[in-house]
Amino acid sequence: MKRWTVGSRQDRPFRPSFRRTPILHIAADQGSGPVVILVHGIASSSVTFQDVIPLLVTQHRVIAIDILGFGESPAPDGCEYRLEDHVRALAATIRSLKIHEPFLLVGHSLGSLIGTRYAALNRRGTGRSLWNRLARQGPVRRLVLVGPPVYTSPQDIGDARVRARVAAYLRAYDYLRTNRDFTLANAAIISRLLPRGVFQITTKTWTPFVKSLEHCIESQTVVSDVASLHLPVDVVYGALDQFIAPGSLTVIERMRHVTMHRVEANDHIIRRGLARVLVRVIEADTADPDRAAEPATGSS
Repeated sequence: MKRWTVGSRQDRPFRPSFRRTPILHIAADQGSGPVVILVHGIASSSVTFQDVIPLLVTQHRVIAIDILGFGESPAPDGCEYRLEDHVRALAATIRSLKIHEPFLLVGHSLGSLIGTRYAALNRRGTGRSLWNRLARQGPVRRLVLVGPPVYTSPQDIGDARVRARVAAYLRAYDYLRTNRDFTLANAAIISRLLPRGVFQITTKTWTPFVKSLEHCIESQTVVSDVASLHLPVDVVYGALDQFIAPGSLTVIERMRHVTMHRVEANDHIIRRGLARVLVRVIEADTADPDRAAEPATGSS
């Protein structure tokens, strides 16, 4: 099994695995007021936020973006779906919207890893061209991570129980990637039980799924990216989230600029209860953008 890395790639220059950076599909651009950008996760689409958008549009401009390879966004030939590829596409899309004021960035699942890297690059002043272009866009004023799949390298985890849990999750993901027929068959069953677009692993999305899983989730830099930020970060997660290994969030929970919001009786999907808590976190940000939101809890 591969060695999972944390933080080893964040200072490398961007080299896209495809020729032209595409503009992603804007699934929603509604309302007016402070800008909130929503980025969904792996094997999903912006339908992820269907219970969130109606609660926000009365006071915000809400923009929901389909990530590279999913929803109605393009799937470029030759794309390796590395975190860098996802971030480049997101940056190009936000740049096309000509948003110059500070905005709130919300990411769910893989979207939280993409959003964190975007925010980390957005705040750095370096000579690299992509970072310079990011600096010319409106800055991320607050980051909200929903159900972030935080998996540090098992070799770097001191607690034996947490180390064993994270290693088990990573073995499971490796199995899903390498057993296509099993994964597609089970995904078809699960997708029928959920709203259309919330979960989509099909022959069409297979390549984006397996490559994003391997290159972004199994091998990630989210902990070092969060640690590098100098802006408030809120983490909203369901107590029953099946993609969060028990104890895996402790490493970011201890960071001073991070506020945790545990939502009882909710899993990984943004159901109505979790949606209400997420909106309260966003609204608290609007009321006082210079102060981290107080921890919010709730249940469906």
